[in-house]
Amino acid sequence: MKNTTLCYIERDGQYLMLHRTMKENDLNHDKWIGIGGKFEDKESPEDCVLRETLEETGLTLTSFQYRGIITFVSDKWETEYMHLFTADGFEGEITDCDEGELEWIAKDKLLELTLWEGDKIFLRLIDTPCPFFSLKLVYRGEELAEAVLDGKKIV
Repeated sequence: MKNTTLCYIERDGQYLMLHRTMKENDLNHDKWIGIGGKFEDKESPEDCVLRETLEETGLTLTSFQYRGIITFVSDKWETEYMHLFTADGFEGEITDCDEGELEWIAKDKLLELTLWEGDKIFLRLIDTPCPFFSLKLVYRGEELAEAVLDGKKIV
């Protein structure tokens, strides 16, 4: 099992999105995702999201919120626990990312991008004032087979 973070940084009704195009053998290849990555030894979710944001974007988060945990289960990849954050404060200038292209995308245009089906579920959740949530997403290949929100099956 692995632990990761993912953060959606907001500015003027847009999220900073990463179009994953650079890495070889990337399970997220050609998908649009938020900013984040794998935990390093002894990191908390907050430590990881701060470090990954700085590494991938050049930005230092100054205001962020831990929104939920997503459990990814797959018949192709190891189980992943993704700690989901949103941020509305940051300092610095965006730098080039070695994993793909960074782009500000209007929130009402996100669902038009090439996204994982499960990402669409939690993008809707973080766009509402919902409490901390737990979402389990089960994939068969790249197809979403099941989604369970706070213990209740929704797909």
